[in-house]
Amino acid sequence: MPTEDPLADPALLEEFENFVRSKGFPCVGAKSALSRGQLKIVPCWSLASGWSDVLIHRELLQWAYDYRQDPTLFRSIAFVFDGPRDLDEIGFETAMWERIQSLADKDAWLEQPYDAEVSSDPEDPHFSLSFGGEAFFVVGMHPNASRPARRFRSPVLVFNLHQQFEQLRAEGRYEKIRKTILDRDRALAGTVNPMLARHGESSEAVQYSGRLTDAGWRCPFADKRSNATTK
Repeated sequence: MPTEDPLADPALLEEFENFVRSKGFPCVGAKSALSRGQLKIVPCWSLASGWSDVLIHRELLQWAYDYRQDPTLFRSIAFVFDGPRDLDEIGFETAMWERIQSLADKDAWLEQPYDAEVSSDPEDPHFSLSFGGEAFFVVGMHPNASRPARRFRSPVLVFNLHQQFEQLRAEGRYEKIRKTILDRDRALAGTVNPMLARHGESSEAVQYSGRLTDAGWRCPFADKRSNATTK
């Protein structure tokens, strides 16, 4: 059992807020969520263990429910882990998908519906994760990320509601915001992350960890509700 409470390090949560608030951080959506008080930051145990999985899943269910009651832009929920801080990019990716698999298994066990607007197949261009009936996109961060925008001193998983992207498209704001983020990422890193793509062009699963992968990469994830999805 863990011996140190991640809540004992409130400075880590404040540091993450400052990281998002910093001028160099490219994601304007996260900045907007923070400025509006709609970025929730949840301290967790190690990314390499399942100690916080029940907590994380409960938070995601509540997040999905709250969004349905009030679908206001912008909102994100970030799970900040107390470690490990020495994972390389492959190690982080492996631990991240282990947590995601555990969370999806809990959602299936509770008989939560898979969001019918997306696919549960990680090879499908319309793939997204689903918790509490709402689709989510994940942004992973960790100390050894090759992309500066993904580099934080402790592992973090940020969950963004897929429907928010659809809202932005419907309002004609998506492309402008996307361009702003890409321009800022280029200014920060010198290049745009080559793994980024629009939903429906290729599977978003490859984007979650932030690692540069090749064409042979296969997502280590399988949802137990895969036959229940519509796409």
